[in-house]
Amino acid sequence: MRAQFVLSETWIGLRRNLTMTIAVITTVAISLALFGAGLLVNQQVSEMRNYWDERITLTIYMCNDISPTQTCQENGPATDEDRQALEGRLEGLSQVEDFRYLTAAEAWQDFQERLGSSNEALAAAAQEGDIPDNYRVQLTNPEFYDTVRAEVEGAPGVDTVSNDQQVLEQFFGLLDGLKWAALVVAGFQLAAAALLIGNTIRLSAYSRRRETGIMRLVGASNFYIQLPFLLEGAIAGLIGGLIASGFIVATRFTLLGQIEDWFQFDIALSTGALFYVIGVSLILGVLLCTITSFLTLRRYLKI
Repeated sequence: MRAQFVLSETWIGLRRNLTMTIAVITTVAISLALFGAGLLVNQQVSEMRNYWDERITLTIYMCNDISPTQTCQENGPATDEDRQALEGRLEGLSQVEDFRYLTAAEAWQDFQERLGSSNEALAAAAQEGDIPDNYRVQLTNPEFYDTVRAEVEGAPGVDTVSNDQQVLEQFFGLLDGLKWAALVVAGFQLAAAALLIGNTIRLSAYSRRRETGIMRLVGASNFYIQLPFLLEGAIAGLIGGLIASGFIVATRFTLLGQIEDWFQFDIALSTGALFYVIGVSLILGVLLCTITSFLTLRRYLKI
């Protein structure tokens, strides 16, 4: 009987303030969708950083007949002695985990395989010999790039030294900016949702002040009087969270899926990561609405 009464009072409150309830649900849904999108981007960036940290290489290009640098033009193409000396240096560096030598033909073939499907025009424009033979150096930690570069740069036969990580930093910076923008906007939306929830609960309690007064006279506890209002907030937060979950799933398979297609690597977020973000968003929505309802009742209605 008590449970039926609480549920009926909750339904009455939601129905009486329908427009305000819809506004709360909409605001909560938008804010949680932005918050979830920020979490998804954060998860994706972390996965991508871990993926590329294991694969980022320092590439040492050797001099050839068409190298434009002054050193290569003065000393000519790299010799076998230059390569042997460089390999000796690399083997003596503790920061180097492994390295691999690619001939000019192998470097050109690798270039074709990497870009052939995504940029056919660029792949077709490159001719064999345009890319010099080089060493792909795997570091024990990407932070050792400057140390290793200082050791090999300027060595006989070395043309230039490049770092794959520098190419990716701008991309990661873009994703980080997108993540923080979504979280900041979500924070403002959550604050607006909290204010709307507080006003909705105040209006609901005011419209039922006679019922709550009678309940207090017959000895009902504060928690029992507050429970219908708390359930109103929790239900609004849950509905908003469920709507936001749909947007989060759409973000996963549109925005992040498009990023994966652009860069053609398989670093898809797992189903577990997606459910984690949805679960956090749902819990946050319910807690936000419930806690705001509780504080509103305690602060303004003195129940």
